[in-house]
Amino acid sequence: MGAESRLPLQPGEAEGVASANVLDVANIEVIYNHVILVLKGVSLSVPEGAIVALLGANGAGKSTTLKAISNLLLAERGEVTKGKIHCRGERVDGLTPNDLVRRGVIQVMEGRHCFGHLTVEENLLTGAFIHGRRRQQIADDLEKVYHYFPRLKVRRASQAGYTSGGEQQMTAIGRALMSRPNTILLDEPSMGLAPQLVEEIFEIVKNLNEREKVSFLLAEQNTNVALRYAHRGYILESGRVVLDGDAADLRENEDVKEFYLGIGGEGRRSFRDVKHYRRRKRWL
Repeated sequence: MGAESRLPLQPGEAEGVASANVLDVANIEVIYNHVILVLKGVSLSVPEGAIVALLGANGAGKSTTLKAISNLLLAERGEVTKGKIHCRGERVDGLTPNDLVRRGVIQVMEGRHCFGHLTVEENLLTGAFIHGRRRQQIADDLEKVYHYFPRLKVRRASQAGYTSGGEQQMTAIGRALMSRPNTILLDEPSMGLAPQLVEEIFEIVKNLNEREKVSFLLAEQNTNVALRYAHRGYILESGRVVLDGDAADLRENEDVKEFYLGIGGEGRRSFRDVKHYRRRKRWL
């Protein structure tokens, strides 16, 4: 594949660039098992204080993009073989997931992944010890989580494995908040949830963004909901960014309406089937 020779970065040795964004992803390529090419030159940016939506069908490469940023690919025999990833101007691809969490970037995995045998509150507390805070600080953070997720306060003593899908999603996001992040990578927050719960989750994301100044990069198949809450969006197809722009512009884009919002046209097609569509070849 012609992969670049790249040594892992060590803490304190990160390569820096000037940037006003919390995240900058530049032309990354991801390969699984040294054979399967999944991402093919993906580039994106997350401005400070923004909600950015990463959109596309199942298998487009959304989750892989998030895992590449949070350095979780190694557990799945994947690796970033080309490109660079910067967090607040500091190069971070090659650091450990723990290093990235300490820099304020944390991922909420697809499927929630709560500790089913622990209570809701115990799950939340597992996210509080990365910075070694004092007991009162942890208690204050816990109350903040309960402020945004009042349902969790009611269910705090319940085993997480016996709570609803929506409550488990809230627990996973709340656990991430306990680490005091400045940026959250949120993978498929609407998956398996009723429409009313989806709106509730996205309203909480909006409140956290506006009140706590947390930036979000969220991977989502529900394009309609994501573009209503996001400031900017990127659309992936087969591991490439085929369209990006302000969320308001993407909502009005005729191709997006037809392919992803179900407005106009007959059935779902690929952008590749539309001759008049001018794709931005950002991977070149």
